[in-house]
Amino acid sequence: MKEHKITDWLPVSREEMEKRGWDEVDVIIVSGDAYVDHPSFGGAVIARILEDEGLRVAILPQPNWRDDLRDFKKLGKPRLFFGVTAGCMDSMVNHYTAFRRKRSDDAYTPGGQAGFRPDYASIVYSNILKKLFPETPVILGGVESSLRRTTHYDYWSDTLKPGILEESKADLLVFGMGDQSIRQIARALQQGKTIQEVNDIPQTAFYVSSSKTLPQPEGWENLELPSHEQCTSSRKHFGEHFKLLEEDSNMLKQKRLIQKVGKRLLVMNPSAGPMNPDEMDASFELPYTRLPHPRYAKRGVIPAYEMIRFSVNIHRGCFGGCSFCTISAHQGKFIVSRSEKSIMEELKKIAELPGFKGHISDLGGPSANMYRMVGADLKKCARCKRPSCIYPMQCPNLQTDHGPLIRLYQKALSVPGITKVTIGSGIRYDMLVNKTDAADQQNHYGAYIRQLVLHHVSGRLKIAPEHTADGVLKLMRKPSFKNYYAFHTLFHRISREAKLNQEIIPYFISSHPGCRQEDMAHLAVETKKLDMRLEQVQDFTPTPMTLSSVMYYCGFDPYTGEKLVVARSIEDKQSQNRFFFWYKKENRQWVLSAMRAFKIKF
Repeated sequence: MKEHKITDWLPVSREEMEKRGWDEVDVIIVSGDAYVDHPSFGGAVIARILEDEGLRVAILPQPNWRDDLRDFKKLGKPRLFFGVTAGCMDSMVNHYTAFRRKRSDDAYTPGGQAGFRPDYASIVYSNILKKLFPETPVILGGVESSLRRTTHYDYWSDTLKPGILEESKADLLVFGMGDQSIRQIARALQQGKTIQEVNDIPQTAFYVSSSKTLPQPEGWENLELPSHEQCTSSRKHFGEHFKLLEEDSNMLKQKRLIQKVGKRLLVMNPSAGPMNPDEMDASFELPYTRLPHPRYAKRGVIPAYEMIRFSVNIHRGCFGGCSFCTISAHQGKFIVSRSEKSIMEELKKIAELPGFKGHISDLGGPSANMYRMVGADLKKCARCKRPSCIYPMQCPNLQTDHGPLIRLYQKALSVPGITKVTIGSGIRYDMLVNKTDAADQQNHYGAYIRQLVLHHVSGRLKIAPEHTADGVLKLMRKPSFKNYYAFHTLFHRISREAKLNQEIIPYFISSHPGCRQEDMAHLAVETKKLDMRLEQVQDFTPTPMTLSSVMYYCGFDPYTGEKLVVARSIEDKQSQNRFFFWYKKENRQWVLSAMRAFKIKF
């Protein structure tokens, strides 16, 4: 077992810089999260990539923005740039519930303590840095900036906001998974280019004067979006803005998007495209300690770290296309999988970690069972704009063989020191049920279910039907609840035959656009029929750059123009949420009264 030195982590203080013999650094990463040196934490990934480029990199985690700003000055001025991220979550989602109540905890802070990052953290950090170091470039990245890169609905202020570069005053934005783009930016700046000259790198966004002629790299096509002013003056224009943005983001080869904002142009360069397995492996094989920085030793555990401490991410991306989800908007629709060799090497490292007791808590990704699933003919994928490869029906070009995943699970159990592997991330059960015998034999659906249920459930399996009403599920881009019934039956039959006491933990959402009180009443009936005492539920939160948030703001589906019922008031949202808890004594009379009003037998 390796004994770590303080210099195994990237420096977070002057003292740690001096221990490395550094009097200055090339890049400082400012983050709203505590510093956990692990491939699941984006700030650490970008920092390690820049280190791999030969740069001196320091991290400024959760700086105090309320005092004399000494935290922002203590590491000095970086030679190349400041990188700013709000952390692994949008800071407003991190801070507030769907009912706009302040959360009392923060999973990315030692001890789970709230209050160590500001609202709109990327904007606050960037403004401070531009004030203190006006000549030093500031580059935004991470989920918050990525999903707010252009005109977006902000639920917490109930307004349409311009792209985050406007309020943050930052110089450049990297959107999506920025592994490759940040390397190119670093190389360009190292070669002496100014930040204004770094304008041809994929997956970056920046402002230029509307009078400026943009260079046109070979093979790039431009697509103009409705202006910010058009979006704020017309919900129809905002809906069209989202459609163009989403359809382009679903393409294998994307366009350069241009939006007029006042007298300037917001330019969003096309995606770099999916990484290849070698690039993906390289990102995960950087010299992470896989541990929180020692400075937190006396402050308590970091809940988000504890959750993924002994887990392994095997792929990025998600082709599910759910209306309310930000995963495909940030990570992309196309699956990028790690090699089996890389995954096995990481498992061996985990088996040697202090505190490891043999249990791998997850071997998954955004959706656990999409490993190595890509289009058979990528030429067909290149022409496709569908947001989902499996809704409303599975694309015949999609390869969904679960055989490689079964073999990976089995090999993981052969690693010395590993005695159990469970799947903690959710699975897309609709890919596994109601299949023909031929499809089942070819793609190992039934074999995967048996492998999963018999060997990889830690008592409870997470899946996400989200709702029971077909009309609501259609707006969510989720399959019929009939698929859940089929999986539920199989899961419990296999568990019962093996004498395993296991249960399914389903996730549901209330108050999604288009969801009525009556739909929630029917949900209560269905869950009662299955004797579900729901725990994992949430009220819909409109998050930037999702179809659901656009439907919430506009009051209609931008693709069809269909007008939608939208629960906007806290009272309406709370009423919908109460139907989840029909089994609680304090809700009994209220639920029965609602059922009588809807003439529903309960």
